[in-house]
Amino acid sequence: MDLTTKRNNANILWSLMMVLLIVSTSCSDDDGDEELGNWVDRSVLDGTPRSSAAAFSLGDNGYMGTGYDGDDYLSDFWVYDMDGNFWSQAASFPGIPRSSATAFTIGDEGYVGLGFDGDNELVDFYKYNPSSNTWVQIADFAGNPRRGAVGFGSQSSGYVGTGFDGDNDRKDFWKYDPIADDWTELVGFGGTKRRDATTFSIGNTVYLGTGVSNGQNQTDFWAFDLDSDTWTALLDIDDDDDYTIIRSNAVGFTMGGKGYIATGNRGTGALSSVWEYNPSTDLWEEKTAYEGVAREGGIGFYDGTRAFLALGRSGSLYLDDNREFFPLEEEDEDD
Repeated sequence: MDLTTKRNNANILWSLMMVLLIVSTSCSDDDGDEELGNWVDRSVLDGTPRSSAAAFSLGDNGYMGTGYDGDDYLSDFWVYDMDGNFWSQAASFPGIPRSSATAFTIGDEGYVGLGFDGDNELVDFYKYNPSSNTWVQIADFAGNPRRGAVGFGSQSSGYVGTGFDGDNDRKDFWKYDPIADDWTELVGFGGTKRRDATTFSIGNTVYLGTGVSNGQNQTDFWAFDLDSDTWTALLDIDDDDDYTIIRSNAVGFTMGGKGYIATGNRGTGALSSVWEYNPSTDLWEEKTAYEGVAREGGIGFYDGTRAFLALGRSGSLYLDDNREFFPLEEEDEDD
């Protein structure tokens, strides 16, 4: 083989290596750096910007009230029409103004209680009827007064647990019977104490995780069966080295049979990251981050097919914005 042929072969080999490198780099960028998910601006709250509000969803409406605006604890209440994309004011919450309250729904009514009024953790609870736009006080919560608890409901019962009672983080759970108007303590939760945890529901299963206790982010993750009132431990949310799900004061919601945990605080400041949970595999996938200001103490509205994340705070900045999430779309920063 002469020198010219050797040089030509070397040039061809070098060209092939460069093509392979470019293709490999391109595939890596497409597969590893791009997360699906798009956030679209929606109507901002007409009322005062706030964090740590209570919120629940009934049909195509989201309900939100109470919270803290940096100066005052609040008791006003608002309705967000998901289809019409507008807010309207509802009857004010009748209890003491508060933040970090707990909310759940039973059937077609909403329930709000507990929380913090600036001096004390609270124990009172109230029922909201959207048809009449009226509130009625129900039996006080039977456990310790607390703030930062989680709440969720079914067609027949409400559930409240965890939180901070002023001295101690809690892990107890209680069930509310609206017919008897009383609370019964449940047993069987094997998780750790925590406050400011996150839940979302898929079918008849409620998923609970995140939160903080004694300054430590909690890593365990649990499923609660609403039919049997039993808990099952799932993979920890730090099970994979690539997961960065742990946080507190986050927002949980459900869409298309998958669960989501978004925003919050990991102890180093407000977050904008979003993670999607697949219940069939017990695994998580990162999605496009929330496109607004990173935040904690936000709220979520969702009806199973649509989801919205709104309000919260970033440091001393209290927020009133609102965005809808489309998990299967590519990010578009112009919408």
